[in-house]
Amino acid sequence: MSTAKILIVEDDKTLSNQLAALLTEKGFCIAQCFDGQQGLLTAYGEKFDLILLDVLLPTLDGFSVLSRLRKKQQTPVMMLTACGAEEERIEGYTQGADDYLPKPFNFKELILRIDALLRRSMPGKNPQQPSLTLEQDGLMLCRSQQQAIFNDQDLGLTPIQFKLLWTLADHRGEILNKPYLSQVVLERAFSRYDRSLDMHLSRVRRKLLDAGLAPERLSTVHGKGYCLQ
Repeated sequence: MSTAKILIVEDDKTLSNQLAALLTEKGFCIAQCFDGQQGLLTAYGEKFDLILLDVLLPTLDGFSVLSRLRKKQQTPVMMLTACGAEEERIEGYTQGADDYLPKPFNFKELILRIDALLRRSMPGKNPQQPSLTLEQDGLMLCRSQQQAIFNDQDLGLTPIQFKLLWTLADHRGEILNKPYLSQVVLERAFSRYDRSLDMHLSRVRRKLLDAGLAPERLSTVHGKGYCLQ
């Protein structure tokens, strides 16, 4: 996704510059704006693959920018805000936001969620050919056949279950949070009221345990997410 062009609309210049430096280092092409009106005009005037949009902006707040932007284009937008209220997140999604990240956030999580959004919106621009198989300590995954085998037993996963296990295996040893997994696996924004992800994870875990996986290898990290060792 290193060819992607990202617009950062953030009035905190220190944070904006940190984000710009981080994303430039990752190979993205970056533009910066420090108020809502400037951000909206820049988004209108150039083509971006993703917009990181703060909520509390001078001249025009983030929700107003998003509402006006959606009347003309569907560029993916990730909202950034210091306000973690559920009502604001709902308003952001109602206005057409694709993801929502409350401050302070972990830069690694930001990169993962940017990657998830870009994979959905511009799959043809990924310069790397995705791997078709993964093999890890008795677990073998074949993407082309959507097949998962552990200890020589076919787990019989559904497409969603396979995608979930593949994502966890592809990030082995990392704690992947629910918002990221919801974007990548379910291809929708995360809601704390949606139990679909938990249900799919529970069924994947049961099938792995029945095939002989040690329980501690697929763990739920309270308040953080899931991890496959």
